Amino acid sequence: MKKALVAMVFLTAAPVFCAELSPVVQTEIAYLFSHMENSGCEFNRNDSWHSASAARAHIQKKYDYLMNRDLLTSTESFIKVAASESSISKQPYMVRCPGLPIVGSALWFQDALEKYRKTRLNTAR
Repeated sequence: MKKALVAMVFLTAAPVFCAELSPVVQTEIAYLFSHMENSGCEFNRNDSWHSASAARAHIQKKYDYLMNRDLLTSTESFIKVAASESSISKQPYMVRCPGLPIVGSALWFQDALEKYRKTRLNTAR
């Protein structure tokens, strides 16, 4: 009983370490969410097409889950772990935008990130 009590006190008194993403990474991910929702594109998950807002809500849930478990370290890890494929089926997410060929969401998000970074770099000069 005494050992159990000591263990319980130690576990409840232990500090909780929660890695936080840098402000730059947080801003980039927020941009990707906004870009996604305002894209006018559709997103395919497990052979079913969804609106941008529905897809954003789904990826937001994955993002929240991963953040609560300190599993994201960069914008690239967000794209790879949360926004590229189904966690269950491992099928890649696809993106269908008006007038453009269907592409994998990993490529779509990476392209959006690169354009955002170039714009940010150009405005910083």
